Amino acid sequence: MSISVGDTLPDGTMLVLGAEGPEQVELGPKLKGRKVVIFGLPGAYTGTCTTAHVPSFIRTIDQLKEKGVDEVICTSVNDPFVMQAWGESTGASDAGITMLADADGAFAKAIGMAFDAPPAGFYGRSQRYALMAEDGVVKVLNAEENPGVCDMSGGEAMVEAI
Repeated sequence: MSISVGDTLPDGTMLVLGAEGPEQVELGPKLKGRKVVIFGLPGAYTGTCTTAHVPSFIRTIDQLKEKGVDEVICTSVNDPFVMQAWGESTGASDAGITMLADADGAFAKAIGMAFDAPPAGFYGRSQRYALMAEDGVVKVLNAEENPGVCDMSGGEAMVEAI
């Protein structure tokens, strides 16, 4: 069952590449007392993720901050090395988007957003979505029905929804 508006996001551990290598990031403390946008997508360096989803949040991060968003987080079922390189290559990191690796897909599973697409070689990946949580409680949830589409889960839709 997928997470819904009004639900509390589960605690989880994601990874980021630090100076000494992969570092754990506990999601609970990141969300506590803060307004955070999290957008999940099927995979780093994939078509729609790279050409539409990430750029939509690069374009709108300032508008989101103006609406009181403390942090914008991109998550994907990839390792932290890939997420860092992808954040650098897309300009997401320079724009201020936090790139977190849901390396084993545990967060995607915990919120009911995991999916498989064998023809594309995707197993245990994240569906395409964007959510806004205040103090860990989901206030806005925009999920796509088709992983190849980025309409309602893009940055512009989130700006409008907040």
